[in-house]
Amino acid sequence: MTELTAVRDTSHAKALAVLVAGAAIIGLAPILVRLADAGPAAIGFWRVTFAMPLLALIALRTDGGVGRPSKFALWAGAAFACDLGFWHYSIHFTSVANATVLTNLTPVVVTAVAWIFLKQRPAKLFVAAVGLAVAGAWMMAVGRGEHAAGANPPLGDALALTTAVWYALYFLAISAARRSVGATRVMFWSGVTSAPLLLAAALVLGEDIFPITAGGWAAVLALGVMHVAGQGSIAWALGRLPAATASVVVLVQPVVAAILGWLLFAEALGPIQALGAAIALGGVVLAQAASRKPASA
Repeated sequence: MTELTAVRDTSHAKALAVLVAGAAIIGLAPILVRLADAGPAAIGFWRVTFAMPLLALIALRTDGGVGRPSKFALWAGAAFACDLGFWHYSIHFTSVANATVLTNLTPVVVTAVAWIFLKQRPAKLFVAAVGLAVAGAWMMAVGRGEHAAGANPPLGDALALTTAVWYALYFLAISAARRSVGATRVMFWSGVTSAPLLLAAALVLGEDIFPITAGGWAAVLALGVMHVAGQGSIAWALGRLPAATASVVVLVQPVVAAILGWLLFAEALGPIQALGAAIALGGVVLAQAASRKPASA
């Protein structure tokens, strides 16, 4: 029994490390989206499109090919298309602060869905950890007082809140798909669904489909590589960790984004943001401790 426990702890620690690394890589997304010069939905289309050949190659080497699509992988792709589209537009209409904090309410949505529909009642300590992590993310966001409010703050805030719902559905669908399908195959088939949906949205909304500059092309290409490394790591870890726990861990994304903003765009971390980062990471650590304890009946 002791050896079995040690193996489980090692597997859990490895999955957690991969998840944190994937979340850190995804923290590059806001930087690259800012550097890209195409429409919001079009940027999402290029991100997924550039990622699919890499995913197919990895699947060929590791799983013998992409195989057949899983229904949950296709549902994940639909949710991810909505997630990217709504998030990019929320940044356009509201402040980066509001778009970041409202989108990162995903852990609350995941936990609520699992509680209401899957009858998975969370432990009280886990609920407290979610609140602590979200509060830290909120403090990091509101600490950026220099950002403009945006063209239409109420609409942007509504889109960001909707993004949190789509991202939660994406997490749950990926978690379900990973029960029977490898991470690379799940990512490939989710891309088969999300890419045409994002392109259709960009065309309907009259966006600029193609980046204008070489820097814009470099940004969307980097988004594709980031998608494979970041989302692929998250998808792999979701096959070994509870969806609610994983959704809290990925709150390290705003921490990484804030640090990169400071290094690349001279957006120094203020005291409120630094404190928020510490609180968010504290919530992540507390969530990990809570996830190892059984919830009350």
